[in-house]
Amino acid sequence: MDATQKPLRISPELGVYAEKHGIFQTLQRMLQCLLVDKPMDPIQYMIDHLKKENDEVPRIFLLGPPASGKLTIAKLLCDKISTNFLTLNSMLTNEKSDFANKIQRFSIRNKEIPNTLWAELIRERLSKTDCIKRGWILVGFPRTQEQALALQEMGIAPDHVVILDAPDTVLIERNLGKRIDMSTGEIYHTTFNWPTSSKIQNRLVKPNGITEEETAKRLLEYRRISHGILNSYSKKYHIINADQPSVDVFSQALSHVQSRHRSNAPYTPRILLHGPPGSGRSLQAALIAEKYRIVNVSCGQLLKEPVAAETRFGEAIKPYVESRQPVPDAMVMKCMSQRLSKLDCSTRGWVMHGFPQDVRQAEMLKDAGFIPNRVFFLDVPDDAVIEHLTVRMTDPITGERYHSIYKPAPTSEVYSRCKVNPKDSEENVQKALEVYHANVRDLEQFYNPVIHVNADQDPYTVFEYIESCVVKPLSKYTNVFV
Repeated sequence: MDATQKPLRISPELGVYAEKHGIFQTLQRMLQCLLVDKPMDPIQYMIDHLKKENDEVPRIFLLGPPASGKLTIAKLLCDKISTNFLTLNSMLTNEKSDFANKIQRFSIRNKEIPNTLWAELIRERLSKTDCIKRGWILVGFPRTQEQALALQEMGIAPDHVVILDAPDTVLIERNLGKRIDMSTGEIYHTTFNWPTSSKIQNRLVKPNGITEEETAKRLLEYRRISHGILNSYSKKYHIINADQPSVDVFSQALSHVQSRHRSNAPYTPRILLHGPPGSGRSLQAALIAEKYRIVNVSCGQLLKEPVAAETRFGEAIKPYVESRQPVPDAMVMKCMSQRLSKLDCSTRGWVMHGFPQDVRQAEMLKDAGFIPNRVFFLDVPDDAVIEHLTVRMTDPITGERYHSIYKPAPTSEVYSRCKVNPKDSEENVQKALEVYHANVRDLEQFYNPVIHVNADQDPYTVFEYIESCVVKPLSKYTNVFV
């Protein structure tokens, strides 16, 4: 490239298209597969890769010490995300597999099974159509760093690693109550998961190796080698406390496996903040714009500026602004479009608030090509909104805002000259809330997925929540609540 030439600037439209269809992530995944598999015909390999359409399928390792509940949580996850449940025992039952037969022969002779042989067995299973199309959860393997390396050399790498753990005393107590149904292979527990059928109860047996001494020995071995797994998957694992109700363990595991890892793809923030009056949209927008150096696009401010500057457009909307009547959507959209089309918004990104207020305005924004990639709904109860707004006032001399409860005027002199904005009367606030509630559900469906934030708390706590969702990729789940 000629260093004297200006660098080529990617158009905003191309960036939006690439982000919508995950172009950068697809290329990154394809490059990773190329480097691992090293095909003789890279072009055909990439074509075949794209035809599989499986970049988003689950690839999960679920690990943990004995009695941590791995099988239970794995089955719940498989049911929820419709993927394949894999264990080494199930793979060894495949009599047609040469690798399974070799492992069985090693076991009969009481010889140590090579890690590469385990990896070959797993690769053979993962190459089946069901795993390619629907993904998989592999339970209880790898157990050591050497086994993890063997899998990596075969090109087997999970997207998420869930590690269940609990204090040894809890795990020993759990293991003592384990029972197994020899007919189905199902595992039950005398305390947590006892079958109601007397027929099943009668055929349950106590498995080998669950005495207190044997369990303690296995736990000691697990603790000795578990750090190797953590090192092997340092950026992918998430440890969950298994000493809590299984529904809570499952919820945390599901949240982790549905999250997306940050990628190196170019990312231009286009953030929309929506919420009732008094929910703190203006403050959050200012904090986000300052932190990430993006453009703060306030609909109200954009409409006031041309009026103050006495431009032609300002004269046209002045009667609406002065009488506090809604400015026609076409005029608002013209003002918003002009601002969002500027180079700083296209290259640095933007955070918008005050628009759209209904689905019609949202459709106009979409038709103009301005599509947010993060939509936050700031949730505040109506009584809290009324409390926030009806007791706030403004100093007409300094322009400083005060609040009777949270930020009172510093002196009686300042308090005496403060004025209450007519729009903050309880009657007007109630009307504004009615308009908000009439449109909020439709807007939520229009922008699905959206991120709900509890805004009835310290504003800097709210900002931390919003910030974490801005820098991380959106979850695979639909709506997110934080």
